[in-house]
Amino acid sequence: MKRVVSMSSLAIVGIGASAAMWLSNKPNRIKAETFLREWKRKMIPTVFEKSEELPIEKGGNPHPHDIDDNNMVSEGAMYSVQFYNEKIQ
Repeated sequence: MKRVVSMSSLAIVGIGASAAMWLSNKPNRIKAETFLREWKRKMIPTVFEKSEELPIEKGGNPHPHDIDDNNMVSEGAMYSVQFYNEKIQ
C-alpha cells in the first residue's frame, strides 16, 4: 500500500514539475493561455458571449392602444415618482 501511494505521489510531482518547466518558456505560456481561452469559449458559450437578442420585444415603448400595458407603465412611473418624493421629504 505504501509503495502505491508513494508511486502515485511521485507521478503527480513529476507531472507538476514537467508542467512548470514547460510553462517557464513564454511561447509555451501563450500557447497554453490561448488553448484554455478557446476551450472555455467552446465549452461554455453562453457565459462568455453576450446575446444580441433582447428578451423583451416591446420594453419601454408600449403601443398606444394597449390599455393594460399603458396602465402598468403609468403605475410604475407613479411608484418611482412617489418613492423619490418620499426620499426627498
